[in-house]
Amino acid sequence: MSYESDDYLSRHFQTSGIDVGLKVDELVSISVPPGSPNQALYREMLMTVVRMAEADRNRWDAKIMMQTLREMENAFSMLEQFKRRRKVTVFGSARTQADHPLYLLARDLGRLLTHHELMTVTGAGGGIMAAAHEGAGLEHSLGLNISLPFEQRANDVVHGTGNLLPFHFFFLRKLFFVKEADALVLCPGGFGTLDEALEVLTLIQTGKSPIVPVVLLDAPEGRYWKDALHFIREQLEENGYILPSDMNLLKLVTSAEEAVVEITHFYRNYHSSRWLKGLFAIRMNRPLNAHALAYLHEEFTDLCLEGSFAQQPYSELEQDEPEFSHLVRLAFHFNGRDHGRLRELINFINMPENWQRELPHV
Repeated sequence: MSYESDDYLSRHFQTSGIDVGLKVDELVSISVPPGSPNQALYREMLMTVVRMAEADRNRWDAKIMMQTLREMENAFSMLEQFKRRRKVTVFGSARTQADHPLYLLARDLGRLLTHHELMTVTGAGGGIMAAAHEGAGLEHSLGLNISLPFEQRANDVVHGTGNLLPFHFFFLRKLFFVKEADALVLCPGGFGTLDEALEVLTLIQTGKSPIVPVVLLDAPEGRYWKDALHFIREQLEENGYILPSDMNLLKLVTSAEEAVVEITHFYRNYHSSRWLKGLFAIRMNRPLNAHALAYLHEEFTDLCLEGSFAQQPYSELEQDEPEFSHLVRLAFHFNGRDHGRLRELINFINMPENWQRELPHV
């Protein structure tokens, strides 16, 4: 998004005799690799900082801006080494003791995720976070730590390693928890766990975050998530604050095995999704058969603003991700609202009986 300078800044640029825009263009030309599609984005970033400097905001605002940019750049750089690896973010209490059934459950979860080459991402603390990392081991663990006056030391698995990423701001840490997640598992915990659960569901429900599996994990006899779901259904769903289909966005399980099945089945055929100039494209590992497409036209047209569903090959609009060019696309004009129903559609395309059979060799 482009922003215009306010009147004060425009006058300042004019009276100073310096064309700041040209100076920024010069900096971009010597800093950004030639031909980069991001040149305009970097220019706008620099102009944003220039506008803030010219206005000379108060020191607290300037420090927030500096720390935010610094932390984000550091995070992007560090996480580049784990790019394209599927990751599961695990939330839960840092105060869960090592002899608690939930601790053992989280450790089993981390261990089982490694069998599918899935990384385990946590807040790097103790309790559930330490348990999940213990099960996963360092090679499959990633810790996003936060600086706190207490409970801030990273657990022994990731402490002092290149798999630990520290943050000063909670909001940035939360951003990367979700940005990097191909699935989320939430174990019982305190305010922080509930905060993450509700924020993740809000982001997915509103389309601000890609749809991924959200798994609520508790011991078989546990009441934590059962009681939470009872409240959500009774107070939110029955009062019309959420759609009944929104409940499709989360799944309660009582074993690590169930959690892993829920995650891996989500990616049996579904690969990823993105917007392409008004079209919503679901990338699939296998095309759907004619019967499945006919069913989509009949049962899921409520998801379409207009028209219906079409399978299509790689689009030139996706030149930034050529590694996915082999995947088939299910494209449609998504209404951008019913993400619970979208999850139903994804469940449908993940059913093997809906896939196109390979032609027999002659």
